Order: sequence, then C-alpha cells, then structure tokens
Amino acid sequence: FNMENLKPAPTPLPTTIRLSDRDSPSTEEERKQNGKIPYASVVGSIMYTMVVTRHDLSHVVGVVSRYMSNPGWKHWDAVKHILSYMKGTKDA
Repeated sequence: FNMENLKPAPTPLPTTIRLSDRDSPSTEEERKQNGKIPYASVVGSIMYTMVVTRHDLSHVVGVVSRYMSNPGWKHWDAVKHILSYMKGTKDA
C-alpha cells in the first residue's frame, strides 16, 4: 500500500484519537475524494493479519472497521497509525 516510509508507533491506536460518524464525509464531493483511498483493502489486510498472527490488533480493527462504508480522513489516519504500530512491532 506504499506505506514503507511510516515511522514506527508504540501503540496500536493512541487514546487521543476518537473516531465517530461525524468524521465521515457528508457531501458527495467529499465521498468521491475519499473514494480514492484504499481504506477497505488496508483494513481487510490488517484484519487478515490479526486473525492469523496478531491478536493484539483485534480491538483497533473492530474500531476502524465500523467506518468501512463511509471513511473520512481521520479514519484513514487511524488506519495509517495501526500500520505504523505493525511496522514497529514486526520483529517483536
């Protein structure tokens, strides 16, 4: 997903990130813009990794998967943070 340059993160999702439906796009133009990000593909890949080997991701996968039908930029940032955490813990 071209995320090789992410810096490792110490936690799967910081407590300061609060996701809600209000962060989802509300206009058709915003939805078209957000339709270009591979949100569902990335979340699906993280979900597969969680089921196979990374059970520590189960809570955050549940949180970000709630917004699969209408993700916003804040949701995308949360998914990128999860990938950063995975990068930082891949050798652990």
